[in-house]
Amino acid sequence: MTAPADLVIAHGTVANADGRRRAHVVVDGGRITALLDAAEPVPPARQVIDAAGLLVIPGGVDGHCHVAQTTGPYTTLDDYALTSTAALWGGTTTIMDFGIPRDASETPLQAARHKLELARQARCDVALHASVIDWDETVPAQLQELADLGIRSVKLYMTNRGTTMADNDTVLQVMRQMAALDGLTWIHAEHDAIIADCTAEHAGRGQTGIEHLHLTRPELAEEASVREVLAMAEYTGAPVYFVHQSTPGAVDLVTEARVNGLAAYSETCPHYVALDDTVYSGPVPEWFACCPPMRSAETAAALRERLLGGAVHAVASDHSCYDLTQKRLHTEDIRQMPHGLPGVETRLPVAFTEMVGPDLAGIERLVEVFAAGPARINALPGKGAVAEGCDADLVILDPAEERTVDGAGLHMGTDFSPFHGRSLRGWPQMVVAGGRVVLDDGGFHDPGPAGRFLEQAGFGEALAWPGQGGSRQAAGAATGQDGE
Repeated sequence: MTAPADLVIAHGTVANADGRRRAHVVVDGGRITALLDAAEPVPPARQVIDAAGLLVIPGGVDGHCHVAQTTGPYTTLDDYALTSTAALWGGTTTIMDFGIPRDASETPLQAARHKLELARQARCDVALHASVIDWDETVPAQLQELADLGIRSVKLYMTNRGTTMADNDTVLQVMRQMAALDGLTWIHAEHDAIIADCTAEHAGRGQTGIEHLHLTRPELAEEASVREVLAMAEYTGAPVYFVHQSTPGAVDLVTEARVNGLAAYSETCPHYVALDDTVYSGPVPEWFACCPPMRSAETAAALRERLLGGAVHAVASDHSCYDLTQKRLHTEDIRQMPHGLPGVETRLPVAFTEMVGPDLAGIERLVEVFAAGPARINALPGKGAVAEGCDADLVILDPAEERTVDGAGLHMGTDFSPFHGRSLRGWPQMVVAGGRVVLDDGGFHDPGPAGRFLEQAGFGEALAWPGQGGSRQAAGAATGQDGE
């Protein structure tokens, strides 16, 4: 007699990026071992969850989270236990953080090793991007060692002079190395000279308060930087990924580059499609201090069209856990404020509300940008799909249920949310991570430091994967080390 499985999620509507069906999801040993038609009998299991009338989607992959990050004089208030717990509350079962040097004394390799040590407390799986600020003769060997560790993506900032900004020579050299290492270059694209000049112009008029943030970082600055970086990517042959794109023009530039054969990708964040720049004239503009800033309602609507139409490849939170005390230290001078928003817990409900209709139209696109696309682009085998052989990372939700966001009642370690007071759909009712039920109607069940460090495969290798997010990479897909 066949031994019962660990878990069966029965009778749910399973949605992947390539379609949906009613099915039983069979889980054993932390993996999905079968996907059976819902008309078949429910197979024996130690635990059966009846998901009739509910939606079952893959656990989210948030490719852009900042955890315990120091930038200049500010350090975010979270740690891996806290942020990974908040991620699970929000249906995200894999986060990707950054090893960004905290100051000139820390090398890219040291920064990444520091984050690897901190990540041992993670409750969900973790992968890492490296970051380079200054090029020197040691960087190629560091990038090789990082790739050997399974860190095959590197983030570069085109702005933030004096802290994280890399100059064009550094960007070009890193791109060349990453192309040779079959890796991916991540870019924060804002043209620093334009931003610095525009900010100085407004400062000369006494306009440095948070209410002026969106005026000091124009759309042109983002799009000019995207053009420049795409030229360098074409020159070096490096695949390139643009984080937190906030304008349809930036997305269109990437689309044009892809038509011309360049491996280029666009990411956006929930706040850029759900909010607009009127928030800066509201009662709490400090809730929305991020870079790039929110754009006009017309720009946000056009960006949403690109997202729904398939031109955007990933939706990430760009999670940064500052609190209102930090935000309010310098609301009179945006040059001294910490920029970044908490969002790892609200990424799914905001994206779901913006993308999925009452009849589930758009659900496949939502799964693509929430889970499958980030898994595939970042070369994370076994993630991003509800399919046989994949990790048992699953979210069960009632697509009709609405909840109102209480910023202070979330689990991200801060005291506000930019979506406070908004009614959203798509909140997880149950979350399964690595085969463990970590969230259900009984609340959160802390798995302890069970998250694994995930090694990235090669970028070119991931492009050749069939299915979504490596959904056919059955055996051996769970790479990396135990988080204990």
